Amino acid sequence: MGDSETVVAEAPAAVTHAAAGFGDSVSNPTQEAAPTVSETAAEEAQTNSMEDSKQGTEAPSGLGSAATGSSQVNGGPVANATGLENGNALANTDGSADEKQLADGYAAMSAEEDRLWNIVRANSSDFTAWTSLIEETEKVAEDNILKIRRVYDAFLAEFPLCYGYWKKYADHEARLGSVDKVVEVYERAVQGVTYSVDMWLHYCIFAISTYGDPDTVRRLFERGLAYVGTDYLSFPLWDKYIEYEYMQQDWARLASIYTRILENPNQQLDRYFNSFKELAANRPLSELRTADEAAAVAGAASEAAGQTIEEEVRPDGAESSPKPVSAGLTEAEELEKYIAVREEMYKKAKEFDSKIIGFETAIRRPYFHVRPLNVGELENWHNYLDFIEREGDLSKIVKLYERCVIACANYPEYWIRYILCMEASGSMDLANNVLARATQVFVKRQPEIHLFSARFKEQSGDIAGARAAYQLVHTEISPGLLEAIIRHANMEHRLGKLEDAFSLYEQAIAIEKGKEHSQTLPMLFAQFSRFVYLASGNAEKARQILVDGVENVMMSKPLLEALLHFESIQPPPKRVDMNYLESLVVKFIMPNPESPGIASAPEREELSSIFLEFLNLFGDVQSIKRCEDRHAKLFLPHRSMSELKKRHAEDFLASDKAKVARSYSVPSTAQSTVGAYPNAQNQWTNYGVQPQAWPPATQAQQWPAGYTQPASYGAYAGYGANYPSSQVPASVPQNAAYGAYPAAYPVQPAVPQQSYAQPAAAVAPAQQPAAVPQAYYGNYY
Repeated sequence: MGDSETVVAEAPAAVTHAAAGFGDSVSNPTQEAAPTVSETAAEEAQTNSMEDSKQGTEAPSGLGSAATGSSQVNGGPVANATGLENGNALANTDGSADEKQLADGYAAMSAEEDRLWNIVRANSSDFTAWTSLIEETEKVAEDNILKIRRVYDAFLAEFPLCYGYWKKYADHEARLGSVDKVVEVYERAVQGVTYSVDMWLHYCIFAISTYGDPDTVRRLFERGLAYVGTDYLSFPLWDKYIEYEYMQQDWARLASIYTRILENPNQQLDRYFNSFKELAANRPLSELRTADEAAAVAGAASEAAGQTIEEEVRPDGAESSPKPVSAGLTEAEELEKYIAVREEMYKKAKEFDSKIIGFETAIRRPYFHVRPLNVGELENWHNYLDFIEREGDLSKIVKLYERCVIACANYPEYWIRYILCMEASGSMDLANNVLARATQVFVKRQPEIHLFSARFKEQSGDIAGARAAYQLVHTEISPGLLEAIIRHANMEHRLGKLEDAFSLYEQAIAIEKGKEHSQTLPMLFAQFSRFVYLASGNAEKARQILVDGVENVMMSKPLLEALLHFESIQPPPKRVDMNYLESLVVKFIMPNPESPGIASAPEREELSSIFLEFLNLFGDVQSIKRCEDRHAKLFLPHRSMSELKKRHAEDFLASDKAKVARSYSVPSTAQSTVGAYPNAQNQWTNYGVQPQAWPPATQAQQWPAGYTQPASYGAYAGYGANYPSSQVPASVPQNAAYGAYPAAYPVQPAVPQQSYAQPAAAVAPAQQPAAVPQAYYGNYY
């Protein structure tokens, strides 16, 4: 009665991306677009496009085969038959087409087509440009199937989850190509978006209109239902299957379909139960039972009829009269029992439905779209996944995750959660499959998924894979990303390759030196110095790195702050050149007409306050007085004016009574040092463990709304909370989201304990130099 539940849990693990050329040929399919006007028109015409097909057409051998053991998942090897490269000519035409025909087919290109092709070649994730290109191609191509194939193959390699465009592609092949080509498109489609009810529905509608063999059509229905049959919104596919069996008047199959539907929650469950009761009332029970059910009933009846007559022995030894045993129930009783069994299924399904109905109704967009999801819907997916994971049914867990990563394909947090859940369940093949889809297709342009991949592979012993993931970030995804450099260097240190770790920082510094006004460079010097001191305990080398940074980069608060803090934590006796440090601070905080934008007034005041605190600990009284006078001269007048304006505003808004009371109040004559230097206190309190707030990049790409701010950079923060953000690489904009994994998946140490993940053992921090305070250097690794 079930619908091959176990198939789904096993199927995704079987996908082999490399074998199908998946990693090379398929680019990022960010998100499915809601059906456009042209999409809607294509879907409304889905049956009309097949009118010329003949009912007696022989089905290709692959159609509807292997309902079990299928190796399909969302985003599978959708272009495995095309040798696809973005925008290049594809060898995906009839065998009779030679190179000249291909060239002729692609040569005639309008100016608008050429312009749009250039746009998508430059930015293959520009969904709007792709849809415009498709519309332009369809307008000018007319009957040129080669041009149509070219644009659809290229587009669907980028966006394989757009089921509406697979449908339009299949309709073009039905109009201009052959049945085999239509099947080929649909087969690629159900590999690319396996858990789409709509995709299987379109494929089955095509099969019904094309093939006369009911078994062929049924195999395809069963194949699709093995993946989406328990989807809460699967009723369109079930309805089509029921409609088909009504046409065949196979009442036993129809009753069996209803029985399977009643086993699971469904949006239309009540309607299905009522339809089943109506069917049972209108057809004899003998027509509703399948052959297996009828054989089982007949066997039970034969067993009852063949029982020997029991004889009771009286107390005096005389035999009693024979008593026949009942041979079975009446037909009405059998029908009642038949319905009761299914009614019990229905009640259990309704009970589970009551638990998930809130989650299901909160899913407003179960399909893909390039627009971001709202925060409420994102949270609903997390809550729904939490609930299903607590239920503990792996098949249901996998199916819900696959539904989730259709709607949330652009959000790395859901892919990471899926991977960790599969790892915790012991399904490492499935976990690796999900990781491959995330890093090679859906979120492949987002650094955090590659940083997660590197850590995940390192934990599983794939050191070469971890290095490759880091290298991909360094060279393609986000060159100069500080987080990637830090993580990579830390991994090399864990592996005992300290010189390789140093080399990573040195190479990154050399690259950043070649950039004009690099904002990453000061942070690189600061982090490199810190790493050297932590990993090797070489204070002299760490100090020299900071000095080199001060001398080679534009004056920077993070770098000066790092230098001051480094000197403050050195063990006695102190060997601090106070005059040198003071000269650096003065150069930074003094207004400079030649470089007015070197630092903001709050930054200059904060560094001055930090230096005052430093002098209070390690300076002499003369240097303290000199710096206090300079601080007061530079910053207190501005503060006084600001406070005066604030008081005027308050006076204006206050009541008359409050004004009178304030005018007669006597201010205190004893002004404390705290009042004079409000920023000077506790400059080093929790220094290094406070989270770093990276300001958002001004030119960063727009990430989906509702994508939560990742965990702070506190695990690496040794230098206060006000550093500027890293320099944004020209190719991939820096974003706050690159700082660390999402808050639900904190980075340190290793992969954390989650309700849905099995954590790996944390890596113990390296031995710290004797005088290094743990409050500052804790959580470095």
